[in-house]
Amino acid sequence: MTAVPAARKLYLLDDNADFRATAKWWLSGAGYEVFDFEDARLALDALKALAPEDIGRACLLLDVRMPAMSGLQVHDELIACGITGARAQPALPVIYMTGHGDVPLAVKAMEKGAVTFLEKPFQDSALESALARAFELGGAPARADAAVAEPAEPPCPEYARRLATLSRRELQVLEGVVGGKISKVIARELDISTKTVELHRSHVMAKMKAESLVHLTRMVVAQRVS
Repeated sequence: MTAVPAARKLYLLDDNADFRATAKWWLSGAGYEVFDFEDARLALDALKALAPEDIGRACLLLDVRMPAMSGLQVHDELIACGITGARAQPALPVIYMTGHGDVPLAVKAMEKGAVTFLEKPFQDSALESALARAFELGGAPARADAAVAEPAEPPCPEYARRLATLSRRELQVLEGVVGGKISKVIARELDISTKTVELHRSHVMAKMKAESLVHLTRMVVAQRVS
């Protein structure tokens, strides 16, 4: 990882002490100024104290599942305070992190305006790519040489082309998957077998060029909210 511009600050909120220590060590070595928090309320207090010019040079790395407040609840409070969200100027970019491939949570996170949703354990290069996009959105210029290792959402014409290759049944399965439904539920609703659902799902993944269910969900939601 090449050096990052000075004054870029990362706020890391995660209840896993080992993960925080490792992430802070790596990110600090990459040149970021890192503030890590286990307690959501303390993190919120720190973020609310940021001046507008600091928000444009900051990013929040946010765990989804925490004991006191969930990542979604933290995000909601930041939106309500005008720190992030569509009406915030500048808006604090938010990157979600989770150890669970939770499709419904990914949908909610993207609809709230998250930059992306990373599944732990993620590659260093995936985080680098996500941070490059986050700082570009947050007002700080992104590095031109940032590695785009995380699966990116396709531009609208390419997304439409891929979507057009799906059969009617595959589209139905896609809607079920993005809706967070398990294969058994989709099978019951479509009156087909679970194995048939899984076959259609594998076809959808291949045709949409998705590397995981969360990537597929992020792709679909990104087009819906764009």
